[in-house]
Amino acid sequence: MATAGREAAARLTTDRDGSQLRLLFAGSWTTANLADREAELDGTLNRRALAGVERAVLSLDQVTHFDTAGAWATLRTARRLRDAGVEVAIEGAGADRQRLLEAVEQTEPAPSPPRGLRFPLSFLANLGKLTLTLGADARALTGFLGLTTLVFLRALLRPSRIRFTSLIHHMQKTGVDSLPIVGLLAFLIGVVLAYQGADQLARFGAQIYTVNLLGISVLREMGILITAIIVAGRSGSAFTAQIGTMKVNQEIDAMRTIGLDPVEVLVLPRALALVLVMPLLTFYANIMAILGGGLMVWVLLGIDPAAFVRQLHQSLNVEALLVGMIKAPVFAFVIGLVGCFEGLRTGGNAESVGTQTTRAVVEAIFLVIVLDAFFSVFFSVIGV
Repeated sequence: MATAGREAAARLTTDRDGSQLRLLFAGSWTTANLADREAELDGTLNRRALAGVERAVLSLDQVTHFDTAGAWATLRTARRLRDAGVEVAIEGAGADRQRLLEAVEQTEPAPSPPRGLRFPLSFLANLGKLTLTLGADARALTGFLGLTTLVFLRALLRPSRIRFTSLIHHMQKTGVDSLPIVGLLAFLIGVVLAYQGADQLARFGAQIYTVNLLGISVLREMGILITAIIVAGRSGSAFTAQIGTMKVNQEIDAMRTIGLDPVEVLVLPRALALVLVMPLLTFYANIMAILGGGLMVWVLLGIDPAAFVRQLHQSLNVEALLVGMIKAPVFAFVIGLVGCFEGLRTGGNAESVGTQTTRAVVEAIFLVIVLDAFFSVFFSVIGV
């Protein structure tokens, strides 16, 4: 039994003749037997052992069993010898083993993982990648804006192309169905603004001006901002999920096949519905926020509703209302555009739907806040 085990083991014999080194492979060079030969091969191929060697012969005449692992070890030995500047020849392989050697040689070794960049190079590299990604997304969104504008103008010239059934449906979903959540949050925002304003103004004995603070902040900024953020999270995400699911199910490809324009059928009714209902939602949010603030100042400061209305009438004008209302259709168009754009960019799997939905909400809220800042500067410059 011991003799059979020794005969089956892989053996390596070296013979040095001047500048020629002969490596004699014997026994079973298979996966099960190569572990014991690794250290021996490494010792044979070190720089000291190869000093003065110009030619090496790898002999496979006495190999009894030979598999892919044996072929890999043979080629690895030959490659290391060539890297050391030694001429290499393989003898006694035979036809079958030669084909195995060629097949293994054609397989490229796995590349070593790239070395990570250190700070600050890693920071600059990531910043560059992010900049390129944002630039590509901005360019794609701008192109989609142009396409949607053309489709909208074409629909104005031919109103029969507008799908009014779909338009009314989305107006109900984005407008009527949003009333409870918009009203509740606007009411609570009014309560918070009134409470915080009264707490700060009480230090100066000017609690009555809490009404002024509430009315101006709600009509000019908070009413439209809260409404836009709610609509972006509710309706914008729904647009992306709906269109993304259609993209995954190849329904959009089917629409193109039968000659329908997805932008005209899917994007236009949704964006137009948001543009129509957003001013109404904003006005409703303004009323609810003022009601919440009025209730708080009545409870906190003892200002009765009649005095509240008189003070509100003195502090506000039509311009304060129009500032918020002008922003509404612009924000609505941006939310609808981003939601549909990300939905059409959905990939072919369900995971992509969730990813694009998240992107749509984040991008829509970001653009809304950026546009709100732009409007604030603009109205300040023109003195409104």
